[in-house]
Amino acid sequence: MKKIDVCVLGATGTLGKEYLKLLSRHPFLKLRSVTGYTSVGKKLCEAIGTGEETEDLPAEVADLEVQPTQPKSVDADLVFSPLPNEVARRTEEEFAAADFKVITDAAPHRMDSDVPLIVPEVNPEQLGLLETQRKRGWNGFIAATPNCTTVGITLALKPLEPFGINYVVATTMQAVSGAGYPGVPSLDIIDNVYPYISGEEEKIAAETNKILGRNADPISFAVTATRVPVLNGHTVSLHVGLKEEVTEESITEEMRAFRGKPQTLGLPTAPEKPLIVFTDKTRPQPRLDREAGSVPGMAVTIGRIRRGILDNCVQFIEVSNNTMRGGAGGAVLTAELMAVEGLI
Repeated sequence: MKKIDVCVLGATGTLGKEYLKLLSRHPFLKLRSVTGYTSVGKKLCEAIGTGEETEDLPAEVADLEVQPTQPKSVDADLVFSPLPNEVARRTEEEFAAADFKVITDAAPHRMDSDVPLIVPEVNPEQLGLLETQRKRGWNGFIAATPNCTTVGITLALKPLEPFGINYVVATTMQAVSGAGYPGVPSLDIIDNVYPYISGEEEKIAAETNKILGRNADPISFAVTATRVPVLNGHTVSLHVGLKEEVTEESITEEMRAFRGKPQTLGLPTAPEKPLIVFTDKTRPQPRLDREAGSVPGMAVTIGRIRRGILDNCVQFIEVSNNTMRGGAGGAVLTAELMAVEGLI
């Protein structure tokens, strides 16, 4: 695979640091540029300080100078954008119009009809939407990754499609890292469960239907999104109504057998098994399982599979790593797939 020069926008933020760890020694995505706002002109190592985020960075990455977040300051073929939502739409469109290829974690473009919303194992065919963006007058493009909670849900639902998905009842227990830094005030979340996350319930329903290609025949969702005092790793309790009668054994078999295009292609950031299914009724747990997978944090763990209130319903728990699989790791895996497909 040819080397592809990449840039991380907002590299000194919480999610930006996850990209640094993934890209600093990537076999063919070469980190050439980083951008910021308040840290412009500093070396990257100075901008993010000492600690776990910098101690393993190669010298050529640690010594990169932080550039302004604007197209003329960046030298790269591909741009990763973990920018805050309030600046992402305008900034990403500026980069795409300047012929950059952009993969974004931010929300503003996810539901645009010509922007693919990608979970690589679930809907790689949606990358075909990129060609339609030429109507905007761009030679670059924007591809989006989903909300961090949506990623785990769609991976868990994909193997259930042969049984016909009618509806989903979901209760999320989302880690504080999902709120970014500094996130939720400590006095609000310690010894507490916060029962509402603004906009989250609507995003999960809309994004999952787009990813699964169900916009014309949408799956009905009833979602309750909560924040819990867990550092990292989103847990979701799911009750799924299906068209066909199912057994615990048939669902378990489908989930364990599930593989996608990244596994077939052997992409560097692809876990060998996208879904890891437990029979131990005490699993999955975020503290034990958020780093699951042959690529740590890239597998979604499933447990407590059982029949729901009707013979054609199933219940289970899933845990996903919101900063890895639901963040930087999912975007890097998307880039790897696009590279192999000749889109970068």
